[in-house]
Amino acid sequence: MSTPAPIEVSVVMPCLNEVRTLAACIAEARAGLESLGVPFEIIVADNGSTDGSRDIAVAAGARLVPVAQKGYGHALRDSLDTAHGRFLLMGDADLSYDFSHAGRIVEKLREGYDLVMGNRFLGGIQPGAMPWKNRYLGNPVLSLIGRVFFGGAVRDFHCGLRGFTAAAYRRMDLRTTGMEFASEMVIKARLHGLHVTEVPTVLRPDGRGRPPHLRPWRDGWRHLRFMLLFSPRWLFLYPGLALMLLGLGVGAALLPGPFRVGGVEFDINTLLFAAIAVLIGFQSTTFALLSKVFAMQAGLRPVEPWWNAHRDRAWLETGSLVGLALILAGLGIALGGVWYWGQQNFGDLAPREIMRWLIPGSLSLAVGCQLILASFFLGVLGLKLESAPPAHSAV
Repeated sequence: MSTPAPIEVSVVMPCLNEVRTLAACIAEARAGLESLGVPFEIIVADNGSTDGSRDIAVAAGARLVPVAQKGYGHALRDSLDTAHGRFLLMGDADLSYDFSHAGRIVEKLREGYDLVMGNRFLGGIQPGAMPWKNRYLGNPVLSLIGRVFFGGAVRDFHCGLRGFTAAAYRRMDLRTTGMEFASEMVIKARLHGLHVTEVPTVLRPDGRGRPPHLRPWRDGWRHLRFMLLFSPRWLFLYPGLALMLLGLGVGAALLPGPFRVGGVEFDINTLLFAAIAVLIGFQSTTFALLSKVFAMQAGLRPVEPWWNAHRDRAWLETGSLVGLALILAGLGIALGGVWYWGQQNFGDLAPREIMRWLIPGSLSLAVGCQLILASFFLGVLGLKLESAPPAHSAV
């Protein structure tokens, strides 16, 4: 008796009440894959349909994977974990994507690419298939931000038709459970240095006859927020460093005394705002470091070599010592202000004189305390903990 050939391609379709379109999607995927002449399977990840979609999936010859937990990411992760193929393809079950283009994706995967994205802007968007705000604003802007933040040349960041190798899927270790799953995949592919390319695909009006699950403004914000949180250098580090440098520069210029620019005099009021800029900038910079370390520890992004090399360093002790030095410096500056007041026989002082002592002294105290707190938290994040692997169930 001959042994069945191992499955090469697994197609996964997330499904939630797609009774009008599911059978056609399965038939289209089957025809496209049979033309390739490769062993394949079609998996329907049902996320709680109540309209008969499950019966249609089974009748059409697909393997049904019921997913109890709601969410696009849940449906895809739980079903992808059960896939047997060397290559994994995913696409929505609403007839908006042309599954006959699966061959284009498989070709690129065979060439050695790890992730192959469909590009609807290259293949064509049929009339009525995409709202104008998605076509001309949401997708282009979010894709541009993705390229700026994470590099690469993906120009359709959120195309739902895509393929990837099973090895790449395991390496990306995707964690999100909602619509952010699509963004996480592209971002982690870039962070892991995987080979990514695009192929043209067509976007058609979906055939469900009801409003889509997607909410453009809400889901667009969720994707943008996810990208910002995944790239703390753009959200926290660069703005924080800019604020710190600006505040330090202006503060250094104002410490000796006021200065004029044209007919405007800058004095202690500006010095106070410069100190606040330094403080906010420092908080933003330390938060960038802490959020990045947390993301690496939580498996949301790959662990970078610098953290592996330095995670055992005495972050808590070093940061606390530097913070203590800043606190002592702040107290010293404050005592200098008291000494200056004593030189005036503890009488009334002009605010512009005493504040040149109090503002930098207070800033040094605040930054020192913030550094000690951040060092304690970094020490907590640096603890090596044994974590249990996530539990997945498949039916």
